[in-house]
Amino acid sequence: MQVINFERTTNFNFSSNEAYNTLRTNILFCGKSVKTICITSCTPNEGKTVVSFQLATSIAEGGKKVLFIDADLRKSVLIGRLKLDKATNGLSEYLSGMNQLEEIIYHTNIENLDVVFTGPTPPNPADLLGSDMFKELVESQREIYDYVIIDTPPLGLVIDSANVAEFCDGVIIVIQAKATSYKFVQKVVKQLEKGNCRILGAVLNKVGLKHNRHYGTYYGSYYGSYYGK
Repeated sequence: MQVINFERTTNFNFSSNEAYNTLRTNILFCGKSVKTICITSCTPNEGKTVVSFQLATSIAEGGKKVLFIDADLRKSVLIGRLKLDKATNGLSEYLSGMNQLEEIIYHTNIENLDVVFTGPTPPNPADLLGSDMFKELVESQREIYDYVIIDTPPLGLVIDSANVAEFCDGVIIVIQAKATSYKFVQKVVKQLEKGNCRILGAVLNKVGLKHNRHYGTYYGSYYGSYYGK
């Protein structure tokens, strides 16, 4: 397995760190059967990639073995955010039969955290993520890792996340505060329910702590909490 180093450029204040710790704790309380988790949003730029990667990091730092899979095959931003020091093979190449599994899983400089990057943008991302090969990948890795965290495209735009969610133990929806309507969220929830996907809950993201002290206190305490239906 290859090793990759990246710069951890994102700085969080105390409230944010506590929020991720709360999210991690809530996932642990979901039980041992919840090991593969799909993370999506309704629209782009709601912060799902940051949330999903920081969640994976938090769980790994808590002593659990974690595999983070970047399954946003249409428009991944992870490589740019991490400022990687080398070129990488990725998920699209594995699902297309171009690479072996051991060629796309990378150890990182965070203890207990391994990563699968997207690879080149394929012409058929929904088909690849809905394939038996991807299902087998998720099922095999849940036997090796304590948790598999999968970042997926916004479900309000494309069907990819629903395909991934069918193979996972649960789904988390990242919602940007004051940007996404209740009706739109409900539409996404219903789409997941049609596929019999277990919705673990939602993460309210990008709450302005400085502009609303009361709301900010709530955010600091409950960001990442599971709200169920």
